[in-house]
Amino acid sequence: MEEADEMVTPGEVLGKATDLKAGKGAYAASHNNTIYASLTGFRRIQAPPPASHDKRPTVEVTGHKAHGPVPEPGLVVIARVTKVMARTASTDIMCVGPKSVREKFTGIIRQQDVRATEIDKVDMHLSFRPGDIVRAVVLSLGDARAYYLSTAKNELGVVSAESSAGATMVPISWTEMQCPLTGQIELRKVAKVVN
Repeated sequence: MEEADEMVTPGEVLGKATDLKAGKGAYAASHNNTIYASLTGFRRIQAPPPASHDKRPTVEVTGHKAHGPVPEPGLVVIARVTKVMARTASTDIMCVGPKSVREKFTGIIRQQDVRATEIDKVDMHLSFRPGDIVRAVVLSLGDARAYYLSTAKNELGVVSAESSAGATMVPISWTEMQCPLTGQIELRKVAKVVN
């Protein structure tokens, strides 16, 4: 049994995780046991293989065009900061894992998701600036078609930033980056370098 269904968009409910398994282009949200679409395409339900112990059919979303990688909860992304406000930073997601995206995906880093400690003392303007490149993990599909991102781990945060003099800054601590030309220090939520 393989049924092609209606067209769906990211964030649309595909069914309950008790009745279906999430396949490609879909993910299960553990907080409400619901399966959602993570891309635009056609909803398909496939019967489980005869030898499978799990008798739930698999629901997947197959793209209506060739899709590149799609952000999903738990995956690490690289994003460029576009706007910083008092409680959030907006980003354009450029890569999911090692692959660059083909479509535009927007990410939002909320104040409570910047770091794991002293969440109430986070100043968004001292953590990120427009143009910064950040490594973050996808938390969930948020509202208005934007993904909620988190930098609340040591290896997540700003990986590349440009100083006002136009040079690529060098990280000197967890919270500071320095311009190699002027020696000026700027505050950021710096990602620990992972070898």
